[in-house]
Amino acid sequence: METLFPVILPVPGNDQQLTGRDRVKNLSRLARQALLLSGKEKGIDLKLNDFTKDDDNVPLPVAGYRWSVAHKHEYVAGVVAADETGIDIEKFRPCSDALFKKIADMAEWKLSGQGRSEELFFRYWTAKEAVLKTGGRGLKDLSKCKVINIISKTELILNYLKKEWLIEHYYFDDHIAAVVKNHCNIRWIFTGGKLLKNAIIRH
Repeated sequence: METLFPVILPVPGNDQQLTGRDRVKNLSRLARQALLLSGKEKGIDLKLNDFTKDDDNVPLPVAGYRWSVAHKHEYVAGVVAADETGIDIEKFRPCSDALFKKIADMAEWKLSGQGRSEELFFRYWTAKEAVLKTGGRGLKDLSKCKVINIISKTELILNYLKKEWLIEHYYFDDHIAAVVKNHCNIRWIFTGGKLLKNAIIRH
């Protein structure tokens, strides 16, 4: 069974002050550094310039491996896998009623047995983003991606394009990350902030 090493890196304080294109370029560079670490844990020797995208902004395989990145203001993430993969991160924050209605329908919210909450919103949001990234289709397919089972606080299953996708979540420093797990083992690598037990710590 393949083991995936999703890597989460903090964005340095000075870099968080960047704006516009400089900010986007810097976050992209940092996310690709996370990819290098993810690949290194799998024994794959990669370089920053190896990670390119096609004209539709879909990541192109590198040496037969797939990859995915995500970035927010304070953290970036990346994962390398032999099969299709996706990763996403979000910071917990208040959500409007409109956003709740956009991210999931009533049947999905009822799966928790406790109704909707901000934590559940961001579990759904990151899980769907991670799955949609596997095919590069983006949020235009959001309504086609449905949560069908909540297994635990860190795992849930989605249905997308007539296929079931197992997602694993990881909580850190008021954030949540999601990665496509399917039949893989997951070993999170986290390098800063508040730590969780299932992470490999890197300093």
